[in-house]
Amino acid sequence: MRIGITGHSNLTADSMDPVRRALADALAPYADSDLVGVSCLARGADQLFAEAVLDAGGRLEVVLPSADYRETKVKPDNRERFDRLLVRSSWVRYMSHLSAGRQAYEDANEAVIGSVDRLFAVWDGRPAAGKGGTADAVAAARARGVPVDVIWPEGARRE
Repeated sequence: MRIGITGHSNLTADSMDPVRRALADALAPYADSDLVGVSCLARGADQLFAEAVLDAGGRLEVVLPSADYRETKVKPDNRERFDRLLVRSSWVRYMSHLSAGRQAYEDANEAVIGSVDRLFAVWDGRPAAGKGGTADAVAAARARGVPVDVIWPEGARRE
């Protein structure tokens, strides 16, 4: 089973544990199968999902939006966590963009959606603030017929 993630990167600190538990619960039915999680490793939902996949005994595949993603978009206080997940991944794909930006993120979302059997969305249900956000990824997955599981546990909030 190949499961991708889309979700908010700006989860509040007190949302992390409820979202982590909800992701673990959502992955539990797939833990005994050949679970592969596909993530762009953005801060927040993507990283929580990646950790939950690895904790469930699954393999992690990473899709990075651009060659400069780590250096320009991963904040210094998140680099160690990002790097720990990156080196534990079984496969890393870079999109064909030198610089991170809206088109790179849209292409990365498409790569994730196009490679999975289902998509988890850590999403509050609100429209995207700009093109390429969580709401757009959910709409794109649904348009392709990819099942979407919305995960937004009680107490989850974004900044």
